[in-house]
Amino acid sequence: MRRGLIVLAVLVLAACRVDTTVDVAMKDDGSGTITVTASADAAVVSQAPGLAEDLRFDDANAAGWTVNGPTEAADGGLRVELIHSFANPEEATALLKSINGSGGPLHEVAVTRDVGDGGTTIRLAGSLRIDGLGAFADPDVLAAIGATPYAEQVAASGASPSQVVTVTIRAHVPGKITSATGTVESGAVSWVVPLDGSQLDLATSAVDDHGTARVWGIAANVALILLIAWCLLAAAFITWVVRQRNRRARRRAPRAV
Repeated sequence: MRRGLIVLAVLVLAACRVDTTVDVAMKDDGSGTITVTASADAAVVSQAPGLAEDLRFDDANAAGWTVNGPTEAADGGLRVELIHSFANPEEATALLKSINGSGGPLHEVAVTRDVGDGGTTIRLAGSLRIDGLGAFADPDVLAAIGATPYAEQVAASGASPSQVVTVTIRAHVPGKITSATGTVESGAVSWVVPLDGSQLDLATSAVDDHGTARVWGIAANVALILLIAWCLLAAAFITWVVRQRNRRARRRAPRAV
């Protein structure tokens, strides 16, 4: 984490760029995956040689995250991807809180899923806020030095954090999105976390009315009715054939004199 502080200062002062995305993708049954992707451009890599070797993900691996990377991008930057599956919304909520820590952008985040006669409703609640550069620092380091590292240098550079750092939260949920505070596109809602200390509401809901399931249910019922009708017709035909054979047999039988 100390290395991360150094990189943050370098990227701000040198006008580099780091983008981070937290992507929550939920399936119809409430399970899904959370993917955290961090990308640093070539300027960050050139200003922080050995960055790829210095990154450590032992804690993430121990917590069940699958780590892909760091891998070199085509432009010379670095990309790291962390993926963790969840079985239900409660696990998704716990995972989001675990990656957020004490000073991250997610505040009081919660994912819920309610199943009723009218369908399934998925809700995302909470807020997004980053309280200055201190949010990117290790709390132990902040406590040890008593201030945000490089705060004076960042202020002197004239660059704002939003010019060099972006944090995006994205949610893919089943069903139709009925309300959202973020940008809705291709069935997903996304938010860019403000870096000026202001707060952004996460409130979002989607409803899956199980329309497809109902269509298949109707089709299954129709098929069952047709099957029963077919069986009845088959039974009636067999009975008719047996009776006809019996009548013919009686006609051909010799009569007693």
